[in-house]
Amino acid sequence: MKAIRFIYVLIAIMVFMASGCKKFLEKTPDLRTQLNSKEKVAQLLVSAYPKAECLSFMENASDNAEDKGARTDYIGVSTEQSWTKAYLWEDFENGGEVPGSTDTYWNETYLAIASANTALQYINAHPEQADLLPYKGEALLARAYAHFMLVSLYANIYKPGQANSDPGVPFVTDPEVTVSPQYKRGTVAEVYTKIEKDLTEGLPLINNSVYKTAPKYHFSQNSANAFAARFYLFKGDLPKVIEYTNKVLLTPDQAKTLLRPWNTSYTAMIATALKVQFTKSSENSSLLLGEANSAWARHFYIRYGLGKIITNTVLFGPNVSGGTYAYKATPYVEPFWASNKFDELFFENKIGSGFGQPYIMVPLLTADELIMNRAEAYASSGQSDLALQDINTFLSTRITGYNAANHNVTLAKIASFYGIADPKAGLIKTILDLKRAEFVTEGLRWFDILRHDLTVKHNKLDENGASTTVELKPGDPRRVFQLPLPAQKAGLALNPR
Repeated sequence: MKAIRFIYVLIAIMVFMASGCKKFLEKTPDLRTQLNSKEKVAQLLVSAYPKAECLSFMENASDNAEDKGARTDYIGVSTEQSWTKAYLWEDFENGGEVPGSTDTYWNETYLAIASANTALQYINAHPEQADLLPYKGEALLARAYAHFMLVSLYANIYKPGQANSDPGVPFVTDPEVTVSPQYKRGTVAEVYTKIEKDLTEGLPLINNSVYKTAPKYHFSQNSANAFAARFYLFKGDLPKVIEYTNKVLLTPDQAKTLLRPWNTSYTAMIATALKVQFTKSSENSSLLLGEANSAWARHFYIRYGLGKIITNTVLFGPNVSGGTYAYKATPYVEPFWASNKFDELFFENKIGSGFGQPYIMVPLLTADELIMNRAEAYASSGQSDLALQDINTFLSTRITGYNAANHNVTLAKIASFYGIADPKAGLIKTILDLKRAEFVTEGLRWFDILRHDLTVKHNKLDENGASTTVELKPGDPRRVFQLPLPAQKAGLALNPR
């Protein structure tokens, strides 16, 4: 399975153009004949999800990060350079081997697409095998998800009602069988059309019964519907956001069973226990999990990221409910803070050597995001009462000592807290602020910044501790992450700077 995954690599053609890789690719082997059973297809699809994370560079590019100043007692993790580049909105130019970098996420995501395409080629060649259909559904959903993440990060964000004619990303549908194919980026609109085709074709084929072990690491009906809801929120098709969310969270009571229990069972957990629980597959909120080679569990060490300013304002400052969030961020050494969401797994290259690679488990899709996506769809379509219902269901699991009489949010409460008279604008502001706090260190704030044209402000400290503020405004080309430089050799134009 690893051999198949390695051979069909867009990364090897588009990015790894070093001389050693060129030599390896002088002749491209075709190992598709190794796929000869349903079991091997299932094994291959384990590789159809990116083995890298984007949450670290998304988070540091967003307004959920701050400059905390240099530390004198720690020299930094090996990937801190990529996180520094993200905070400074500078392009990362390394070639794609650094965990947590924009290059690595691009490469690993196209690797995942190659695995999905290899599986689909085999499945499509055996139409008589009906038991392959659930795996076809998974492969289509995985390919759609991967392209969606790529086009959302490396191209201008989709704008509902606009032409969306800016360059997108290559939408790849075939396993790689040639040494140097040429790719076209197409437009953002064209990529969205192809994503939607995969999504709508694949979703009805998803069957929860095919994976008896580790089901949270494969697309299920719940996670497929959650992805559909996210996709249609970005696309601006509000009725479909509501439709797909309702397949997972139909009633408030049902939703509460799938939301993170911040103000109940999480409250008693110490930091080490919470880090383990947060990304457990048994956590009800986690609809789809992925593994990623990453040192992001050490985010509290780094200069740029979660610090005292963000925790005191976003996490523990006043909020529209009038109550206090039950989140569990804690100081490591002031002003360096930890969100206590990620537990590092370390795989030694050789047992006992002490050398190896750090990994984390990443919540790719959650019920917590899902209910907020529906709330936004309700608010944007003028259904204020239903938007408030989702907001208050969400808050009922977030506010310490929650009491509906004291903490329920109303339109009047929103108008008073924000000074926003327009109900729709007030609801959207409320939802975005709730999500900002909820997903600290998880990167999702970046998508809201792009979709809603929010200005990002970062503080920058000089050697004397004096602070200045820099801004990243709507329309700035640095809001689109850069393609890896060697992608030019595959015929791709880089993003403007």
